[in-house]
Amino acid sequence: MQEKPNLSYVDQLSGDDTEFKNSFISIIKQEFPKEMELYLDCVDKQLTKQTADIVHKIKHKFSILSMQDSYRLAVAYEMELLEGNTTSESEFKSVLKIMENYLKTI
Repeated sequence: MQEKPNLSYVDQLSGDDTEFKNSFISIIKQEFPKEMELYLDCVDKQLTKQTADIVHKIKHKFSILSMQDSYRLAVAYEMELLEGNTTSESEFKSVLKIMENYLKTI
């Protein structure tokens, strides 16, 4: 999956309101690193229910940054985790890295 995040949806939401757009982006940039750290900690501790909970939170950021394929991956991964399955873990981590890198550029 080589999907790239972008601000199309954020631009659509904010219209000409630059202050709203900047505030929205700021919130994502503050929340995502904490959520990613929590995700990695839960994975390391093999806490699949807690991992599913954090994947649920993170998936909405994929949608906000116009990453629909990644959103669908997160939905499937969340369901897998609730069943004790971690099959999509490496693919999900790859998407997190893409997001992390992207958020450093905006």
